[in-house]
Amino acid sequence: MTELPWLILPTYNEAENIEAIVSASAQTLAACSPEGFRILIVDDDSPDGTGQIGDRLASERGEVEVLHRATREGLGPAYLAGFSHALDNGAGFVIEMDSDFSHDPADIARLLSAVRGGGGDLALGSRYVPGGGIENWSASRRVISRGGSLYARVILRVPVNDLTGGFKCFRADVLRAINLPSVTARGYAFQIELTYRAIGRGFKVVEVPIIFRDRVAGTSKMSWQITAEAAWLVPVMRLRR
Repeated sequence: MTELPWLILPTYNEAENIEAIVSASAQTLAACSPEGFRILIVDDDSPDGTGQIGDRLASERGEVEVLHRATREGLGPAYLAGFSHALDNGAGFVIEMDSDFSHDPADIARLLSAVRGGGGDLALGSRYVPGGGIENWSASRRVISRGGSLYARVILRVPVNDLTGGFKCFRADVLRAINLPSVTARGYAFQIELTYRAIGRGFKVVEVPIIFRDRVAGTSKMSWQITAEAAWLVPVMRLRR
């Protein structure tokens, strides 16, 4: 049986984006994975009806399904639920991506290629390597993001330029090896923790340059609490290792 790629899309109040992001992602996946693929929407009981739109898409498109969660617990728990569902259903590759077009669905093909035939176990969509970048962000937000990645890189002593990005493609065996139930981070630090654990298990991480664009529709979920969590959890990760 062919091990298919699964795209995990966590959502909370993404009614303005979800239909378009599913359509664009499916188009890319159909081209780069003609043998098949799955798209899993993980919705944290969005009050704007995102989950109901997802249900309609699932009824219209055979490759789409929705995982409804009763409460909003944060990005990390939503992804962990999606990862577990994908692995339980035979995923060969698992892709995580924002649902607001901050990540270009066309770049899914390059991340998947990097782990399918490019020698990587985990491909990161990287803003901070040659060819990567950010559009439509304020100077302060750029400083926080770049500084956060540099801070994590120095503390954890890993050769990765963009530790905080949320556009990734994993071989399924990477997720199985990093003990997902024990992941503690819930927000911004979740991305750091996954990559750090993968490196600690000896997996090869490759950075694929991407252009990150600020969302056009909907509201950002970033907060000072999420940033603060990352600041104190990074040294904890180092001490645990």
